[in-house]
Amino acid sequence: MFEASDRLFHTTAKVFQVVECLGCRLIRLSPRPTPRELIDYYPETYYYSPGSDKTSSLEEAYRRLVLLDHVRFAERAIKDSGEEGLVLDVGCGGGLFLDMLRRRGHKVAGLDFSIAAAATAWRHHGVPVICGSLSSAPLAVGSCAAVTMYHVLEHLYDPVAYLEAAHKLLAPDGRLIVQVPNVASWQFLIFGETWNGVDVPRHLVDFRSSDLEQLLEHCGFEVLRRKHFSLRDNPAGFASSIAPNLDPMARRVRKLPESPTEKLLKDLTYLALTIAALPFTLLEAACGAGSTIMIEARKKS
Repeated sequence: MFEASDRLFHTTAKVFQVVECLGCRLIRLSPRPTPRELIDYYPETYYYSPGSDKTSSLEEAYRRLVLLDHVRFAERAIKDSGEEGLVLDVGCGGGLFLDMLRRRGHKVAGLDFSIAAAATAWRHHGVPVICGSLSSAPLAVGSCAAVTMYHVLEHLYDPVAYLEAAHKLLAPDGRLIVQVPNVASWQFLIFGETWNGVDVPRHLVDFRSSDLEQLLEHCGFEVLRRKHFSLRDNPAGFASSIAPNLDPMARRVRKLPESPTEKLLKDLTYLALTIAALPFTLLEAACGAGSTIMIEARKKS
């Protein structure tokens, strides 16, 4: 389909192809990086870690605001399930989402490959995190009321193994919540290889809604609910596609030299772009073509 490199974090100058299977139409990265190569494409600070200055405090307040969208989606799923077990967030990063759920009375735990992310989740948010793979997580079968995977499946060599592991960990009527970028979105049609949701070379697979639903069905799940809009991701993804050099996380990861005033101005410009993108992203989501797809599923009866 096209060639691209790491447009956001500049971890490599290597060029990759994004290809589409002529049979099943699945879109993926080619060639796939080896596991050893892939490590180098994830910066040490590839997760949100709160700072101590005033600007960082404002950024965390903003993140909590836009994450309410995800929290409410998860809470409704947990309530509908009637289960009272653990809420496990896979790929939890710094644990902000879990902290918000914990403050609402839920039992929570995270899982992440990054020891630094686990330390941040515990130190800043009091959230316990397991370091490692979901397939070998030290949790009892059927112990989870919900397993959440926000922007995880597209990063995996074997998403089937993770979904099968989640199936085992979920209680009988527990809920799986997954979110991925949606290559059937208007944003992908507009931006193509410069769309933030492609995120070469970290995204190994690029899902359409139909691809994700077929994968879930194959792994023993039935879809209960779909959501095409994320207040955290859809408008910000549009802004980062237009101006990747203003993306706050990308600037932090690349350690660009900025004075406090320059940092504030860039943050405000990025926020303005994000707000300006809101009407368009709401429209595309209303038409079923949002730049993300969030799904609630449970085990097949």
